[in-house]
Order: sequence, then structure tokens, then C-alpha cells
Amino acid sequence: MDPMKATKPAASLVGQIQARSGLSQAELARRAGLPRSVVNAYLRGNREPGADALARLAAAGGFGLELATREPPVDVDRASKILVQVLELAEALPFRPRPDLDYPSLAGRIAVGRVAS
Repeated sequence: MDPMKATKPAASLVGQIQARSGLSQAELARRAGLPRSVVNAYLRGNREPGADALARLAAAGGFGLELATREPPVDVDRASKILVQVLELAEALPFRPRPDLDYPSLAGRIAVGRVAS
């Protein structure tokens, strides 16, 4: 199975372990002490391996699992500055108010990095 075609993260990880180790499903399962049918179910995404099973599969393939600090996918400070700019631009654009709606002004409510309440 191509590890890049797996849609579930665990299936993809198990597929990468198998592909990079060069082991067959049967040999990977044997070394991990798991039934081959279970490894096949992990690879197909029909079953989710637990942390212990992932660690055993990684070790069987010659790899290790480790925890690492994850960086947020978005720079919050930069995103908040951009949001403030967008809101200020929206405030500056002309519009025709509808009498049945209330349009509160954002002026004085915006601080860099957060919206004041």
C-alpha cells in the first residue's frame, strides 16, 4: 500500500514505517508481535492503533517515536495585526446603512492583538 494515499494519520504513519523499513506486512507484524491482519487493518485505516501498537510497529521497523514541541500553524501576532487592518479597511469603506440594522462602530474597541469588549 502506498503510504501517501492513506487518508487517516495513523494509517499513513504505519504505511510510512512499513515503506521506509522495507519490511513486508507479515515481517513487520511478526517483529512487532502483532497479527498480520491487524497491521493490514491499520494500513487500510479500518482500525486505529493505540500508542503502544504504534511504538511497537516503529521499533519493529527500526524507528522510534518521540514527542516534540509543535509550533502553532499560524503566527497569532501577525494574524491579529492583519485582522485589525482588515477591520479598519472595512470601517473605511462606504456603505448604505439599512434602517432595520444596528451598525456599531469598532473605533476605540480595537487594540493590537485583541478586540476589546
